[in-house]
Amino acid sequence: MGNPPNVNSGLNGAGAHDDEGPDDDHDDEAPLAEEEVAAPPAEVIELAASCVRFVLSKYKVTLDFTSDTLSLVDQYLRDARAELVVRPEASTLIASAAGAYLGEVVRRRFGGYWRAVGDPSTWRVMLSRVYLSFNPVGMALEALELRDQEGWHAHVALGPGERELIDARLAALPEVSEEEYFAPSTRFDVLEVTVEALRAHMHDGGTGDVRFSPDDYT
Repeated sequence: MGNPPNVNSGLNGAGAHDDEGPDDDHDDEAPLAEEEVAAPPAEVIELAASCVRFVLSKYKVTLDFTSDTLSLVDQYLRDARAELVVRPEASTLIASAAGAYLGEVVRRRFGGYWRAVGDPSTWRVMLSRVYLSFNPVGMALEALELRDQEGWHAHVALGPGERELIDARLAALPEVSEEEYFAPSTRFDVLEVTVEALRAHMHDGGTGDVRFSPDDYT
């Protein structure tokens, strides 16, 4: 893959751990409103529960939908690659389960909504406190197969004019190995840094109280 990628490529669905962590200037956010943590679609619930079962069966640890558990999902996907040698058709199921779990970790942490209708390649998590959407199943598939997945929309979609801001923030983060580049825990770190930068930008512009609904993403 040549030189290790840096987190600037996180806008295409990958990134690096930020050793310093996101700024804490805007950690005084109000609690998430009820509509921001409404239950996801039934298919997402079922798939995320499957991921919990898979990890519990393999590692004897119960996932609790916090970001600290994503390292176990990283490991599960690493181990699942061996299964794909024998059962390549299992790729989409494994990625869908891991992606549903990743999407729920992100949604519960930052607030947002699922659009999960039809083929998983079209699914999205759309955040409510910043304008940002992505397909966590696409992210999980890339982590599973260690390559970009065209048409799965694992990249992070931002609002107009925000890409340059986030490019600058992420470019300062360290380079990583190829495997870490695709890992769900790394994806979460990139999203956390991105959300923090977008929230700071909104506060600075006097729009910190703005909330986005699913209609804003259509």
